[in-house]
Amino acid sequence: MKIDSLQSWGVDPTRPLVISGPCSAESEEQMLETARGLKALGVQIFRAGVWKPRTRPNMFEGVGSPALKWLKKVKEETGMLTATEVATAKHVYEALKMGVDILWIGARTSANPFAVQEVADALQGADVPVIVKNPVNPDLELWMGAIERIAGAGITKLAAIHRGFSAFEKGRYRNEPRWQVVIELHRRMPDLPIICDPSHIAGDSQFIYEISQKAMDLGLNGLIIESHNNPAEAWSDAKQQLTPAQVGEVLNKLIIRQIESDNVEFKQSLDELRQKIDVLDNDVLNLFQQRMEVVKEIGKNKKENNIQILQSGRWAQIVEKAKKEAAVRGFSQEFVENIFKAIHQESINIQNRILNS
Repeated sequence: MKIDSLQSWGVDPTRPLVISGPCSAESEEQMLETARGLKALGVQIFRAGVWKPRTRPNMFEGVGSPALKWLKKVKEETGMLTATEVATAKHVYEALKMGVDILWIGARTSANPFAVQEVADALQGADVPVIVKNPVNPDLELWMGAIERIAGAGITKLAAIHRGFSAFEKGRYRNEPRWQVVIELHRRMPDLPIICDPSHIAGDSQFIYEISQKAMDLGLNGLIIESHNNPAEAWSDAKQQLTPAQVGEVLNKLIIRQIESDNVEFKQSLDELRQKIDVLDNDVLNLFQQRMEVVKEIGKNKKENNIQILQSGRWAQIVEKAKKEAAVRGFSQEFVENIFKAIHQESINIQNRILNS
């Protein structure tokens, strides 16, 4: 799959890409005032939702096609590139006709292969950057499939947007970041630029800086931040939008990490520490192997005595003990619990094979 660099989009490649603008286009005045503030910060791409797929009916679903003229006006006055979300072939045709520079596919659309294919078919022959948001659920294959469908239409200016994943039980953020999914996407598609959407992960403007910094620390390629000239009066997602001035504060606070260093001592020290990690990883695998040998013996005993695999009382004891040890050793309980859940699942798989052999 051919993927062009962000430089081919016509943006400055020497700094992280920043896309910003209102969740929804509401009026020409709102768009222009917000765009002027963002342009003064050096933001290169202005975003605005023209068509808004909303969770419930009777919510504001965007102005629609008339707002494309406002995007065009923004580009003419500020020189910024413009971007909007598309979910149907009609959206694609109308956005391209009005000269929108960049299109993105939203989380609800990327979860539906039929919808993504419709957009891909409409993009045939177009030379336009397309950004694909992750599906609402943490399904990496579905995300990659949406990207591949767009690539199959001949689009080479591609990127992904990480906007977090929906969960039934809400935690600190509106959407769970699940950074490991993004890390795995980068491992499997190393040439694909990945942009973080801290606004949709946070759901609250107070968390946007910390999420943005995390994205930069992980080496993501840019940010897409929702900005409104008057967030308190926004027609959609008011709580997560920043004024242009607040966007500037976030960008000024960000620490951008280097990919590599020319410091020889640093490189030598890092190599030595990585070698230690390699040895310890091997030790961990050896311990896992020893543990699973004991699991096999337990499985044989259960088979001989016709005992079921799952012993919930014993499993609860293991988890509680591990969580207490986590606190003593300075680990998060979530980290240790996840590790032991994976170990427990593998133990169940092994015993299941023994009982049914």
